[in-house]
Amino acid sequence: MRYAILIALLFLFSMGCAQSKSKPITEFSQNDAKSGILVDVRTPEEYTDGHIGSALNINWFDEDFAKQFDAIDKEETIYVYCKKGGRSSKAAQLLDSLGYKKVIDLEGGYDALIKK
Repeated sequence: MRYAILIALLFLFSMGCAQSKSKPITEFSQNDAKSGILVDVRTPEEYTDGHIGSALNINWFDEDFAKQFDAIDKEETIYVYCKKGGRSSKAAQLLDSLGYKKVIDLEGGYDALIKK
């Protein structure tokens, strides 16, 4: 019985470690931008209406969304954001599952940033 509990706890711990990290978009700084790649996962239309400086636009809804990250080193820090946080959260989880080591979801999205 103890062995089964130990295995269950180890499994839960390992699942917790595999989750991507997050930080409020309002705390994203120029130093962060210099230390990683900033990706806007909104549609091209949303991106054109306004985005953060040097952000790359990789549309979450593109069929080849994950493939577009192939050229990015899996050790590189990747910051992802969207309009409110839903798409970027899903994108961060997907990238994490693909083996990207440092994926940070910028919580609150672009809307929270422009309200600041």
